[in-house]
Amino acid sequence: QGKQHVIILEKKTGKHKRFLLPKSTREAIADYTRGMDSEDYLFASRKGDSHISTTQAYRMLQKAADALGRDDIGTHTMRKTFGYHHYKRNKDVATLQHIFNHSAPSITLKYIGITDDEIDKTMEDFSL
Repeated sequence: QGKQHVIILEKKTGKHKRFLLPKSTREAIADYTRGMDSEDYLFASRKGDSHISTTQAYRMLQKAADALGRDDIGTHTMRKTFGYHHYKRNKDVATLQHIFNHSAPSITLKYIGITDDEIDKTMEDFSL
């Protein structure tokens, strides 16, 4: 409570990643957790005394997507969409490369779908 960052352990790499939670996200978490004990799970399972699994979280996401008539929503898609919009807003591939633990900027750009044509457009009217 009152924390500004979340630290996760990436299963694929075994590395810890620290992320700043935007103010609006911190406020939403504060609202959601109001009245909860610090030991309580954010997403408690209805079965037993544990938390929901990643599979259950994915199924909930798919159910929400179905309700919206979408079939293109998933955890990986959300990660790529975050990357695309982060890049479009900040134009900082180095930071995004670090966030994604990619070994090269070219991998990050390909991952988020930035094509050579889009890169060319940025150079079209560029001059010093």
